[in-house]
Amino acid sequence: MSKFLSTAAFLLLSAIFTLCHAQGLSISGTIEDEKGEGVPFATIILKSAADSSMIKADVTTETGNFIFERLKPGKYFAEASYLGLTENRSDIIEIEEKSKTLPAIVLKENAKQLDEVVVAAQRSLIEVKADRTVFNVQGTINSAGDNGLSLLRKAPGVLVDNNNSISVLGRAGVMIYVDGKRVPLTGDDLSSYLENLTSEQIDKIDIITNPGSRYEAQGNAGIIDIRLKKDKNLGANGSVSSTIGHGRYTTGNLNANGNYRNKNLNAFGGVGVNKGTRWNEMIFDTYQNGIRLDETNRSTHDFDGINGRWGTDFFINKKSTIGFLVSGQVFNAENASNNRTAISAESSPTAIDSVLTAPNTSENKRKQATFNVNYAFESGKNRLNIDADYGAFRNEADHFQPNYYYNPTETAVISENINEYNTPVKIDISTAKADYETEIFGGSLGIGTKFSNVKTDNTFLFYNIDNNISTRNDRRSNQFKYAENVLAGYVNYAKNLTGKWNASAGLRVENTDATGDLIAFLPELEEAPVDFNYTSFFPSAGLTYQHKPEHVFSINYGRRINRPDYNVLNPFREQLSELSYSKGNKFLQPEIVNNIELGYTLNYRYTFKLAYSNTSNQITRLIGPDEIDPRAGFISWDNLATQKLYSANISLPVDITKWWNAYMNFSASYTDNQADYGDGKVVDVQAGSYNLYQQHTFKLGNKWKGEISGWYSGPGVWGGVFLYDPSYSLNLGLQRKFLNEKMNVRISAGDITYQSGWSGVSKFNGQVGYGRGNWDSRRASISISYDLGNSNVKSRKRNTGIEDESKRVGG
Repeated sequence: MSKFLSTAAFLLLSAIFTLCHAQGLSISGTIEDEKGEGVPFATIILKSAADSSMIKADVTTETGNFIFERLKPGKYFAEASYLGLTENRSDIIEIEEKSKTLPAIVLKENAKQLDEVVVAAQRSLIEVKADRTVFNVQGTINSAGDNGLSLLRKAPGVLVDNNNSISVLGRAGVMIYVDGKRVPLTGDDLSSYLENLTSEQIDKIDIITNPGSRYEAQGNAGIIDIRLKKDKNLGANGSVSSTIGHGRYTTGNLNANGNYRNKNLNAFGGVGVNKGTRWNEMIFDTYQNGIRLDETNRSTHDFDGINGRWGTDFFINKKSTIGFLVSGQVFNAENASNNRTAISAESSPTAIDSVLTAPNTSENKRKQATFNVNYAFESGKNRLNIDADYGAFRNEADHFQPNYYYNPTETAVISENINEYNTPVKIDISTAKADYETEIFGGSLGIGTKFSNVKTDNTFLFYNIDNNISTRNDRRSNQFKYAENVLAGYVNYAKNLTGKWNASAGLRVENTDATGDLIAFLPELEEAPVDFNYTSFFPSAGLTYQHKPEHVFSINYGRRINRPDYNVLNPFREQLSELSYSKGNKFLQPEIVNNIELGYTLNYRYTFKLAYSNTSNQITRLIGPDEIDPRAGFISWDNLATQKLYSANISLPVDITKWWNAYMNFSASYTDNQADYGDGKVVDVQAGSYNLYQQHTFKLGNKWKGEISGWYSGPGVWGGVFLYDPSYSLNLGLQRKFLNEKMNVRISAGDITYQSGWSGVSKFNGQVGYGRGNWDSRRASISISYDLGNSNVKSRKRNTGIEDESKRVGG
């Protein structure tokens, strides 16, 4: 550990002295009211003194502070405004060799303030920023009735496959965050969590494809940060909403959000409940070992859930804020699936030998609670954030899994094998981190550290049922414990090199100490724990060139890691039937990826991006035959030797007429997967893919607004070897506001052509499988939301043209 800290300190000093010779200046200050209190979220615009042209724009922090960085020498002035207060501007200030701080800009009470002022802004669906793409959920009518997982299917550059695995720009291994906090769940646990978040609770989704050194290095494809609604207006604010949707089955939700803010604190919270039934279907036609298996699986998913959060920020003074955030979720589900497999010889596939049916049922209960305490300090050029988090996740699942073999006409049972299994899971996660930013040598320096501890305890209790008597099978039962400690430190430096060139560079160092221990219930099955202890270095760098204000070029590089988690390491056998199952692999190695991205932005609106990724030890799904039972097949995880990925993305917002605007996003990728596991088990797959998303919004008159949106996904590869076919979706929506625009009604019809399902073929280790699937995606929804207003200032929403982003680290 001392070697690790010494290395981190050396790298920090090296970075500072290497980058200290370039030039870059800043102007900082504070906006105050007549009482000397900082004005939060006021608009501040920096202009050139020569011609009054806008240089930069921003909003103040919760304590009224602002800073404009990476400025070239010259004369400037600042203009400040806030709804209900008179506008004011600073004196002209000149910066040459040193950064400067403006005197406080005072905004006085506006004597002509209206009793009620509503200046509402419609955010664009997509915003492209220097380090991220923002998908504004409330910018689309067709988000009505969606949940967090289905919204990701509509986000630019994001693909959700048939296993609900999420990729960005063709890269797997994306990390999911909520309000800036990583969600430590994967697989079905993550899917259930996202499905319990409704679109009415979500404000926007940030997609960060190449995070800098400040972010943890976990996640090959970057970060998707789901930002929940949080009102920043003064006084008491709130809203309620409800959605009901119907496809094959009905789903519904009810949500409420509120906050209270004054000069001393901001308290906010929300609660949501949802209930309904989901449905899906999977069909596989598999050939292996001279046998044909024609498998159909249809399942229903009855669910109900509740989630809530409550937080408060205390403004200690103009410089310091301390806050807490508590959130929780309870999710219950009852699943029923009918799995049928017709077994025949490959030489005579229509002559059925026997039929296996598995009418499965399961009950799942998921609970979680997370706690955050944070402190933020901001004084001029110095900013400090400290966070401490704890999360407890508890899952309980009871499965009943019978297997009945019938004769070819399914009139008589030949044999049966009835099982049940219980899978309780406990996950505890503790993290602490500190981030510090300051200006030094004319640039912005960031340093920080983070420690995380993850403990998971997974128990698998397998039972054989004979004559209605349940007996635990200790040969199949076991316990899997996984513990992981990660200690990280980083340094990042950014400068304005000239008037047109900006550069940034960073390095993150992470030490990982992890142990996976499979505890068998029989001594002869006991295995030694699998230990990992390694230190990894993750450099990142970026260079931006602004040829003219409307032409910006960029290049970014980053190295990242994807550590296998409990879900893919856990070797438990989870089965649809005894001939169709999935299991983990406790010997998985972490994968390392190097990403390079080239970007071009035209007129601050149109973006073009090229990317290349080279991954070693790529963690991927493989579909293959069972080594013992020639009829059985399974899905497991393994490391590919390499994966090379080339991708491109184009984002085009277009105002066609005054009443018709459109957004189009096109992405394409080419994947090359390579691996050789011996004994003829070879992966040599190359596949190209492309995806097109469009949204057209129309002003129809009489306050009505219409929307047509849809996507088309071309052929490609999932996991290591599954080549999938094209699919597409078309959605329609209508929206109108009533009651002085306080009530918003949205009506939508999703996937009206019912073509968003999947199909494809997998070839690996002598097995050839053809598969297709569908889910309850074609549905109609109606959503109603009502703004409860503001008890202090009835409405203080304004169109600043600037993203009103909370500076609070805790989200």
